Amino acid sequence: MTRKQAFISFSCLIVFFFYHCTIAFAQSSSSSTAQAPSTTQDKPSQSPAQSPNQPLVQAPPAKARRRAEPTNVTEILDKAGGFSVFIRLLRSTDVITQIENDLNASNSVTILAPTNGGFSALKAGTLNTLSPQQKVQLVDYHVLPTFIALQNFQTLTNPVHTQASNPRDFPLNIITDGNSVNISTGVVNTTISGTVYSDNQLAIYRVDSVLLPIGIFAPKVSSPAPAPAPVAVLKPKKESSSSTSSSASSGSSSSSSSSPKPSSDPTLSSSSSTTSDGAVADDQGTSGVIKPIGNHGVIITMSVGMAVVAVLH
Repeated sequence: MTRKQAFISFSCLIVFFFYHCTIAFAQSSSSSTAQAPSTTQDKPSQSPAQSPNQPLVQAPPAKARRRAEPTNVTEILDKAGGFSVFIRLLRSTDVITQIENDLNASNSVTILAPTNGGFSALKAGTLNTLSPQQKVQLVDYHVLPTFIALQNFQTLTNPVHTQASNPRDFPLNIITDGNSVNISTGVVNTTISGTVYSDNQLAIYRVDSVLLPIGIFAPKVSSPAPAPAPVAVLKPKKESSSSTSSSASSGSSSSSSSSPKPSSDPTLSSSSSTTSDGAVADDQGTSGVIKPIGNHGVIITMSVGMAVVAVLH
């Protein structure tokens, strides 16, 4: 074998060696890559147990909240589901704008959000009977101007202040009993049935009844009917025996007449006069008519529209 042939044979061995090394390395890499997912699949996935107070909508991390836009309340309620009527009221009354302004100013807010079932339980037409101002007050009554964690409701002082006017007209009393948070408005009693959303600035809790403030929904007491005006019955003074006898002797001729004697009526003054047809008038210009009642009295109807009954004995 010449030197040239030996060189060629050596070169072929080197090329053959590198070729086999490359193939072996490629096969080992592919086998390790294929085995990697199988090791992951062998481990069973474990989901963390959910707490009863776990929010329906999870809050993003604190760092992400500082960089992102303020929390969208209606989007959270819509994502949780079952709050479409309350979302519509938030928008129509423009209360949502006030809430967003508070959140933009880094103020904290707690919302007691009634479900659609709570609105369905109201008497038909209840919302339609409210004025625009009353609708605003109703929605504001469900908003507390501070962040309240679920475990901190027991620290509140009643009546709890809401966004709706003063506590005298819109009192809200919250009492805790263990893990239960009871709410009383004076008209409605309900409880917090779950947490919708919670972070360090905004808390939204679900209530299954609409909170009806007593300042709007207090039972109206009907005023009693006015009492009728009393009827005055006048009784004449008894005449003395002497005046009776003199009157009987002097008026024997007129005793047969059906007209009563003017002097027997105590309601007439000494200056009054009586005509033959029963009409009577005094010196003040007041006139009237005398009508007999049997043998014991007369009715005198004056021109001022007042009837006076005189009973004679």
